[in-house]
Amino acid sequence: MTNTLRIIPVVLPFWLLGAHFLRTGRLGAMTAAALAPLILLIRRRWALRVAQSLLLLGASYWLVQLALMAGLRQRMGLPWARLAAILVLVSAATAWAALLLEGKGMLARYPRAMGSAGEGIPAGVGVAAFWLTALGLGFVQVKVTPPMLLPERLWPGGGWPLVLALSTYAGWLASRLMDPSLQATTRSRLWLAFSALFFVQLLLGMAGLEWMLMSGRLHLPVPAVIVGGPLYRGAGLFMPVLFGVAVLLVGPAWCSYFCYFGAWDNTVAAGRRPRDAPGGWRRWLRWVTLVGVAAVALALRAAGAPGWLAAAMGLGFGLVGIGIMLLWSRRVGTMAHCTWYCPMGLLAVGLGRLSPHRVRLSDACTGCGRCSAVCRYDALLAEDIRRRRPGPSCTLCGDCIGQCRHDAIGYRFPGLSALSSRAVFLALVASFHAICLGVARI
Repeated sequence: MTNTLRIIPVVLPFWLLGAHFLRTGRLGAMTAAALAPLILLIRRRWALRVAQSLLLLGASYWLVQLALMAGLRQRMGLPWARLAAILVLVSAATAWAALLLEGKGMLARYPRAMGSAGEGIPAGVGVAAFWLTALGLGFVQVKVTPPMLLPERLWPGGGWPLVLALSTYAGWLASRLMDPSLQATTRSRLWLAFSALFFVQLLLGMAGLEWMLMSGRLHLPVPAVIVGGPLYRGAGLFMPVLFGVAVLLVGPAWCSYFCYFGAWDNTVAAGRRPRDAPGGWRRWLRWVTLVGVAAVALALRAAGAPGWLAAAMGLGFGLVGIGIMLLWSRRVGTMAHCTWYCPMGLLAVGLGRLSPHRVRLSDACTGCGRCSAVCRYDALLAEDIRRRRPGPSCTLCGDCIGQCRHDAIGYRFPGLSALSSRAVFLALVASFHAICLGVARI
């Protein structure tokens, strides 16, 4: 009963905001405000901090409304003092609710998440991932036309509850990834779930629900088409831009967190310990496929080839990639499609060098090889370990970090400690992953 009484003053300001949005006809914003207190069901410090920040944002919102409404009443020659007093009181009550969450009892109920080694996971990681996602998807919700978020296509304002849900998911994911012992399994499972959702939406769109598709038109879901499609069509830059933004933010992690094809290769290869280091010719194969895809796309455009022919060639390229996964990745335990065949993988690791994020090994490394036993990207061969840095095919997946018994491997960012570097990288990865869930559809 005591806990319920404590939480009521926190919930009421959210519902008061919801009532305001309902009164002004913004049903989506009303729904998001009404559901926002549910984040407190996540018993972690980052969730508490997010709730506090939302309440402080709400308090600021009431003051903005005061300025707007008081100015309007002044121009109309109407009294506004009572309105100002009410809105100041509401704003103060909302801010007070945020202060209530700082009490010792509340802090005890929302402990900081702990890593496998007993170290505390900074609450700021989850908070940063939440707000990065909220800002990114909020921009899409407000500025992009036609609507990109699926609920917005069904009812006006419906995108806001999705923004809240995906932002909360990003906060949870970032906090979970910060535990090195959980990063590999979490990444693999949620990456596969992301891919499954992507292709389920494709199948539903093909079945007649065209509102499930990004533009209402079908685009071939083969990674190489991200390059080949715009070259053939001379338009359609959304996916290349999304890819470029991801690479600038998190380097080659596009290949290990966001690619809808890579999740399959990872799943197929995971059943066997990596072996048989690739020969030099295989490392050059992606250059051949990249140049080949670009040349064929430009040739088809120059020849005025019909769309069905370009689509058929793209589909054939994708089917060959699936064959490589099944016949080679499964055999050698290495993601052969991603590291030897996919041209987007080459672009990701090449352009990813523009990003300052890196994985490095320290002098504490003993060369035990536990990290190489879980690397599916051929990035931790014996010579890579000797020189204390992963090979050029590293995608910053982080699977190796939890395997090191000497804490000798981790993320690095110029000017930051190892813990801060890890936090910055994983907050960005979790945020972009959640944003892709909302917008990266066919």
